[in-house]
Amino acid sequence: MDQNNTMSVLTLLVLCFGVGLATAAAGDLPQVGQMAPNVSLPSQDGSQASLKDFRGKWVVLYFYPKDNTPGCTIEAHNFQRDLSKYQEMNAVIIGVSVDSSDSHKDFCAKQNLTFKLLADTDKKVVAEYGSLGESGVAARNTFLIDPKWQIVKVWTGVKPAGHSEEVLAALSELQQK
Repeated sequence: MDQNNTMSVLTLLVLCFGVGLATAAAGDLPQVGQMAPNVSLPSQDGSQASLKDFRGKWVVLYFYPKDNTPGCTIEAHNFQRDLSKYQEMNAVIIGVSVDSSDSHKDFCAKQNLTFKLLADTDKKVVAEYGSLGESGVAARNTFLIDPKWQIVKVWTGVKPAGHSEEVLAALSELQQK
């Protein structure tokens, strides 16, 4: 390889590495032990919903890519199926995506969902939670927040099918401590 090609390869590596670092820094996930950043967004019924509305409860804050897609529908159905178990454990489910309130309203009606879905069309909360995917939609991440607003568990790259069971198990274990 001649000197020009070597310099081009080195320049490309430096640029790629630098871009990777910038992307990682911009998308840092809140960590276990940190206080949960507040969320205040419109819900499927058009009303504003905030994390602070649920202080004193456990909160399952889950980010998902898109309404009415297969994986997101499975995940939502499973949370809905288990909703009474969450309620017995003093927990609420809150879903967040970059879809609009109208899209959430249609999704909830079509899929018989009764928990809150919040519309982050500006992508600010999704980004604040380190969950903005490269394609501009939310990455499938979940944060379990205790009644004092502390993050106690984080799941990234969630697989929709068994996720509700994972969250229930963690919630049960944490409540027994």
